[in-house]
Amino acid sequence: MEPSSHGALVLKWALYIPLTLLATSHLSSAASDPLSSRHLLLNQLAQWRRSRFAPGPETAAAWVLCFLAASVCSAGGVGGGSLFLPILNLVAGLSLKRATTFSAFMVAAGSLSNVLYTLLVMRRGQLSSPLINYEIALLSQPCMLLGVSAGVVCNLMFPEWLITVSFAAFLACCTYKTFGAGLRCWEEETKEIGRVIMSGSSGGAHDHQPLLVDGAREGEEGNGSPGIPLNDLVLLLLIWLCFFLLHVLLGDKHGKGVIHIRPCGVAYWLITLSQIPLALVFTAYILYKKKKPQLQNHEHADEKGRKEKASIEALPVFVFPSAALLTGVLSGLFGIGGGLLLNPVLLQIGVTPQTAASTSTFMVLFSASMSMVQYIILGMDGINQALIYAAICLVASVFGLVIMERAIRQSGRVSLIVFLVGGVMALSTLIISSFGAVDVWKEYTSGEYMGFKLLC
Repeated sequence: MEPSSHGALVLKWALYIPLTLLATSHLSSAASDPLSSRHLLLNQLAQWRRSRFAPGPETAAAWVLCFLAASVCSAGGVGGGSLFLPILNLVAGLSLKRATTFSAFMVAAGSLSNVLYTLLVMRRGQLSSPLINYEIALLSQPCMLLGVSAGVVCNLMFPEWLITVSFAAFLACCTYKTFGAGLRCWEEETKEIGRVIMSGSSGGAHDHQPLLVDGAREGEEGNGSPGIPLNDLVLLLLIWLCFFLLHVLLGDKHGKGVIHIRPCGVAYWLITLSQIPLALVFTAYILYKKKKPQLQNHEHADEKGRKEKASIEALPVFVFPSAALLTGVLSGLFGIGGGLLLNPVLLQIGVTPQTAASTSTFMVLFSASMSMVQYIILGMDGINQALIYAAICLVASVFGLVIMERAIRQSGRVSLIVFLVGGVMALSTLIISSFGAVDVWKEYTSGEYMGFKLLC
């Protein structure tokens, strides 16, 4: 063999041997470390989850579904969180925690759009009066915020199966009651239309105008101005700010807040329990200031409007705070917005459908905005994506209100709102109960503890 060929062979083996040893050591380390394949799988899964946040078919489908859900819920005066959560979790691929934070943005945006449209547009149309009953909102807001805090505590302690069963039973009962109220309202409207026809009035949309504005001129004649009661609005903002500061001080369940407070410590319980006297003081002051829970100075309302106001004013003064407290507890317990529960409660008390829808949306704006600002302060992730969904709900809310307003004007039937609320409640009952049942079954099959839990 020639020296040159011999040298080339030696050089070749000198390169092959280190490469072979390196490959062998890599394979042996991979075989001895099974976690490497798991890490690879987790990294691929994380990349897939991140890709779901990019605008794709799933995200586009979630946008469309959220637009439709926001339109329907806004027209009925319901926040829509019970419909947003399944869409964000199943269609958009968001985790339940992130879907919850996004839902707060979406409900707040939809409620804000609804309230602004009601105040700035509908008041200048044929419905030329404020549909929001500010005194109901003022009486209910402190106890509702207190109830939400109590409901969250119950949610942490109660087992999943009890929450699911209670939610299904309560919403099923409310759905039945709401559809019953809608049928009664439909029958009254049919009789009213029949009386108008029999009286020989000319046909057209104006024949049904009394059905559209029952109780709607509330606020125009009392002080000569159809404007917003600024004193009530300032007091509502003060209530919101006080409860907001307490929640920010408490932080989340891990103690993350503006200041560090140990969960279940002395300071934690002092701040938590201070919400009780705060709500009682605000409610007592409002009752003392208003004397009566309903607007009293509307002398030019029609006969039906006077009957409605008389029946509501005949109620004891504690009815609205008590109903708001119960609504807040159930909202915190079930983890949904208050509009889905408050709206049927107002309908059962005797508030007209349009006033109930507008007032409940106005109150949901305060609770949802509080949650939204808390998430921002505590450093939530994905604010840009949340703002996109919020913008969609902002536009969809106006779209739903316009469609519902035209439908009411053409048909002369405000009961359409009641049936829409009942439909949203029935759909929410089906969706949330189904997912709750799946979670309970998983807990049962995995042998997890299914009893009551300690708060701390």
